[in-house]
Amino acid sequence: MASITIRNLDNRDKARLRVQAAKNGRSMEEEVRAILKSALMQEPQPSTNLAEAIQERFGQTGGVELPEIPREPIREPLDF
Repeated sequence: MASITIRNLDNRDKARLRVQAAKNGRSMEEEVRAILKSALMQEPQPSTNLAEAIQERFGQTGGVELPEIPREPIREPLDF
C-alpha cells in the first residue's frame, strides 16, 4: 500500500472531515480513502470545448432565424 501526505489543508476542511468521519464511524484516514475511492470510481467526463458543449446542450432545440440588419456607411470621425 502507498501512502500520501496532504499539505496545506485548510483547518476548516480538516474539521469538516473529522466531523464527517465521526458521523460515518470511521477514522479521518478511512474517510479520506472512501472519498477518494468514490471520486475515482466516477466515469471521467469527455473533454469538450465550449462550442461543442453549447451545441450538445441546445442543438436539439433548433436554430433561430435572426432578421438581417441593414448596414449604414461608416460615419466620419468627429473633429474637436
